[in-house]
Amino acid sequence: MSRDSEEARKGRRIAVFIAGVGLLWILVTAIGAEYGWSQRTRALFDLAALVGFGAGLWMTYQLWRARQTDKD
Repeated sequence: MSRDSEEARKGRRIAVFIAGVGLLWILVTAIGAEYGWSQRTRALFDLAALVGFGAGLWMTYQLWRARQTDKD
């Protein structure tokens, strides 16, 4: 497998991860509204989503740095 296709695969995996976090966040928010969860419980899931998005951003940064290193 070439280096470019490996990086492309990692990029797709990161994109799916970020999209999955977003979809789960929307789903949990809708479920919380439907069942009347407290604001504290909803905030917990908001923080979990924030951590997920932060992890996606970190993975994106790592991939970018790997590409910058390969350029030289």
